[in-house]
Amino acid sequence: MESAVAHIEHISTFHTCVVVALPLLAAIINYIIPGRYKVAGWISTIAILLSAVFAVSIFAQIWNTTTVHTQTLWFTIGTTKVYAGVLLNNLSVLMLALVSVIALPVHIYSMAYMHSDERFNRYFTYLSFFCFSMLALVVVDSMVLLYAFWELVGFSSYLLIGFWFTKDKAVQANKKAFIMNRIGDVGLLSAMMIFFAQYHTFDLVQLFAADGLVAKSVIQNGLWVAPTGSIPVFWQYVACAGIFLGVAAKSAQFPLHTWLPDAMEGPTSVSALIHAATMVAAGVFLLGRVYPVFNADELTGFAIIGCFTAFMAATIALTQNDLKRVLAYSTISQLGFMIMAMGVGAYASSLFHLVTHAFFKCLLFLVAGVVIHEMQHIKHENHLDIDPQDINHMGGLRKKLPVTFIAALLGALALVGFPLTSGYLSKDGILIQAFEWAEGKSGMLMLVPVLALITSWLTAFYVARLIFKVFFGKFRLQENNRDIKIHISDGGWNYKLPLLFLALCSLFVVFSLHPLLYEHAWLYKAFTPSNLLERENLYHTFIPATVTILSIGVMFAAYTIYGKQGKFAFAQKGFLFRLSFNEWFIDRAYKNIIVKAVLLFSNLLYWFDRTVIDGIVDLLKWITFSLSNITAWADRYIINGFLYLLTVLVRRIGNLVRNFQGGRVQYYLYTMIAAVLIMFILKFLI
Repeated sequence: MESAVAHIEHISTFHTCVVVALPLLAAIINYIIPGRYKVAGWISTIAILLSAVFAVSIFAQIWNTTTVHTQTLWFTIGTTKVYAGVLLNNLSVLMLALVSVIALPVHIYSMAYMHSDERFNRYFTYLSFFCFSMLALVVVDSMVLLYAFWELVGFSSYLLIGFWFTKDKAVQANKKAFIMNRIGDVGLLSAMMIFFAQYHTFDLVQLFAADGLVAKSVIQNGLWVAPTGSIPVFWQYVACAGIFLGVAAKSAQFPLHTWLPDAMEGPTSVSALIHAATMVAAGVFLLGRVYPVFNADELTGFAIIGCFTAFMAATIALTQNDLKRVLAYSTISQLGFMIMAMGVGAYASSLFHLVTHAFFKCLLFLVAGVVIHEMQHIKHENHLDIDPQDINHMGGLRKKLPVTFIAALLGALALVGFPLTSGYLSKDGILIQAFEWAEGKSGMLMLVPVLALITSWLTAFYVARLIFKVFFGKFRLQENNRDIKIHISDGGWNYKLPLLFLALCSLFVVFSLHPLLYEHAWLYKAFTPSNLLERENLYHTFIPATVTILSIGVMFAAYTIYGKQGKFAFAQKGFLFRLSFNEWFIDRAYKNIIVKAVLLFSNLLYWFDRTVIDGIVDLLKWITFSLSNITAWADRYIINGFLYLLTVLVRRIGNLVRNFQGGRVQYYLYTMIAAVLIMFILKFLI
């Protein structure tokens, strides 16, 4: 039996290393290949295909059966030993399979979408490196390695967001994403150091397992008491705040969310991967990994922030006209749902929604890519000066892009949480458990599920608005330019196959045989204690019915406003419209308050450096030069003058004495007589 378990551990660990290494190998090969050979797409796609196959195999072996944890000594500092290893449990293998399976259709799609780009090989180099970083992140067993790959995910996303670096907006976007994520990284690093100071280990299993060190810790008498010692409870709060910063930055939660809409400057296929199961999912994954460290009050904070983020982003999405920007704020909103779910104790529902959202959001971004690609084709063919991402130029595309339309419709219904879709199961689970959590709590906390419910209806409206403005009514660009040529289609198999696959994965049958009860979903069951699976109350009927009925009403209202001719029934003015359209003025506030304050402080430091520091340096330089000049003058005129005087005296005395050595005896006699006389005179005087 033990040998069988050891064999499974060995095989699983080896296959995991293969899953992680294949995209890295593809990235290295693509980096070496000359740019004129456009084979990087096939290399990266084959690599991620093999990774997906191995990942699914690992998932089948580990899921709900065992936990595999293998490690080896990495390095030693003093008496501290740091290990590196692989941790495979339900959370790890779920993310491993999800990342690789979602990345596969994105790679296939990218081969067509990026085919004409002159940096085709570089794109797939970055894409493979991005997948390598994320795959490694979800399976490592050490906080040191987790932080290392956390940084690599941020770095590779920086490369992809700014891929079109000749565009100033792309450069600004990737710098913004990089800086925002560095704020979160500082928080995560601080938390990691505090955990090590308290528990003397970086091992995730020792720290966060059900019977780990964190579970055995308590807060009492102002101390954070653990089996390894105790420190002031203040540091527990700091560690949790650091984790929050890391989560908020990666998963775009208020107030560190503003980088994600700007990240749309990268290729749309990159947006699909970042928004689906990779970078933005890393924050939720981290929260799930370290979940036992949070107490009830801290989880309540997560619930409030997640709920507010979901609501705020949904209100912004209502008025945006950039196709990708609408989807970006939709992602922020759905991530808010996941964070809120973690906060209210709906751990299983949060991860369930992470998975379902990955499929339908990836689908919607790839749909957006097809639409934008065809709008760019119309723009270039007719030499138009338009923004191909502006939905005000679209309309009626369902007849011209039928496959894309069907895929968009399924993805939109899943995002709304419509029955028979995967989004219905996962989102309703979050809403129901949010109401259960709020029951019996203070009236203010009851706003959390209520606001989440309102957010669901806002989601239905902005999604319906998007679908109706893009695919229904008349083609508005043609109405304004009747002579334009329109030659567009759904594209080849590289476009259609990923859309069809992701559309099928957005249906309920992938996750449950029961279309209406989230408790029957295999994914939900795996993360939920058995004693909580059969809970039934009024919320289980009332919430789904209310959400569905009102969502239908909201979508009908959107159809009335936008569905036929795209005429606006509401005036685009007033404070609420400006608040939504200007994204709650948060970016503007950052620029006018934080950025300007930093620049002002920087300019002040610059002035201080140039005026005070450089002034002191210049003064010291002047004093030094003055002393040097004085020293040089003294050396030249006093020291050298004194020495010159001595040489003159010596020379004169020498010349004088030399005259006494003329060889004449009478002179020697006179000298002796003069010396004797001088001696007598001196003797007499003394």
